[in-house]
This record gives sequence, C-alpha cells and structure tokens, in this order.
Amino acid sequence: MSDDLERRSTLSGLSVGEAKEFNRIFVLSFVIFVGIAIVAHMLVWLWRPWLPSVHGYQTSMLDGVSLARHLLSSYG
Repeated sequence: MSDDLERRSTLSGLSVGEAKEFNRIFVLSFVIFVGIAIVAHMLVWLWRPWLPSVHGYQTSMLDGVSLARHLLSSYG
C-alpha cells in the first residue's frame, strides 16, 4: 500500500527515487551537452570570429570557392 501512495505522489507516475534518478541523469546529460557546445563554439570562434576586427575580415569564405573552381577547371 505504501508503494502505491509513493508512486502517486509525483505527476509522472514515477516513484520519488525514480524521479530523482531521472533528474540526475537529465542534469548530467544537459551539462555534458552544454560543455560540448561551448567547446564547439570556441573552436568555431578560433577558426572564424563572428565579429570582425577593426580591419575587417582578412579572408572571405568565397576564397575557398574560387580556389576549388580554379582546380576543377584545370583538371577538365
């Protein structure tokens, strides 16, 4: 009978212990996701800053496209 009362005490139907375990796993997963996202954003920032310096961007993303076009035209 006490197990039935404990199970009804949460909205999800989980027992209090199960709800705490789920919460712990959810929080740990969220922290890992945020950590990976921060590292990814830092790597992208090092590769190409989102805000240009006072001199503007030094290179353009189109530079790679023109190089690829040049290489493809030399093979064809």
